[in-house]
Amino acid sequence: MAAITYELIKTDKQTGARLGKIHTPHGSFDTPMFMPVGTLATVKTMSPEELKAMGSGIILSNTYHLWLRPGEDLIEEAGGLHKFMNWDQAILTDSGGYQVFSLSDMRDIKEEGVHFRNHLNGDKLFLSPEKAIQVQNSLGSDIMMSFDECPPYPATHEYMKKSIERTSRWAERGLKAHARPHDQGLFGIVQGGSYKDLREQSARDLVSMDFPGYSIGGLSVGEPKDIMNEVLEYTTPLLPSNKPRYLMGVGSPDALIDGVIRGVDMFDCVLPTRIARNGTCMTSQGRLVVRNAKFARDFRPLDEACDCYTCKNYSRAYIRHLLRCDETFGIRLTTYHNLHFLLHLMEQVRGAIMNDRLADFREEFFEQYGLNGPNAKNF
Repeated sequence: MAAITYELIKTDKQTGARLGKIHTPHGSFDTPMFMPVGTLATVKTMSPEELKAMGSGIILSNTYHLWLRPGEDLIEEAGGLHKFMNWDQAILTDSGGYQVFSLSDMRDIKEEGVHFRNHLNGDKLFLSPEKAIQVQNSLGSDIMMSFDECPPYPATHEYMKKSIERTSRWAERGLKAHARPHDQGLFGIVQGGSYKDLREQSARDLVSMDFPGYSIGGLSVGEPKDIMNEVLEYTTPLLPSNKPRYLMGVGSPDALIDGVIRGVDMFDCVLPTRIARNGTCMTSQGRLVVRNAKFARDFRPLDEACDCYTCKNYSRAYIRHLLRCDETFGIRLTTYHNLHFLLHLMEQVRGAIMNDRLADFREEFFEQYGLNGPNAKNF
């Protein structure tokens, strides 16, 4: 039996969006789902218990960063990533490819892999499809990612074609190197930029390899959101309907809803935790920058419609004070709120699919959040 399986529960009659459940060796979670990012085996300032309490059935950790610190051997010795970080639910690890291409200015892409520099100390490093899989096998994550190239945006059709063909060859090598298919599911990553023919070619190559799930990469990298939605519209139908679909690096509320409407099941992004550290909060009325002076004597919660721990117990004025004084507790409170907001949003999306009203929900949410009209706000 496959380590990762997808169960379709309901299809929204308005949009065709999917309500489902993904089963993993460390439990099942409902989809569509947003995955908090725990780069270094921790979601910044959050405890595993808090994440479980707010409904996170899966989190993401980063292969590249854990390979460098503390090293996959140490984590394997500890009994795997779940035991190391005291998380008994599902974990997804990315391949490390994105970090290789985003953090290192000095890299040399070869057929065998990528030569690059350690972003921490400048040491020479080499990452191949086989090494990326070996590290993830040692980490013991439930869902693993194939090693791929993350091309820049924009890129020429000629460059992108060579890139996706190499990524397909790397995916095949990764499959052959995968030592734990019985308890770790390896996903293929569809690339191709905004070129429809290349997305089709990439999807065709990867689907022929029969991965247990598929990721859509190379989006949310600077392209306009209408381009991202257009790519999703013609890419997700190319992927098997009986397997999970994961859109990488997307976490703004509007992009989550629009991605679900276009057939996506899983999302991840550092956005909610990153902006929380700067005092930016997601609320039912749109973005709120709690560090602003106008909140100095505002004793209301961040969001009066929210029932999270932060909003039930602390005021805007208090949180603003903590952030201005560089108190870690302030960042914990804004981070908790933002993650709760997105996880609750996905719960609402799942409810809308169940009731065949996702298009109506989108309209209502966008209107309330300030995403409609010429003065629309966004992240």
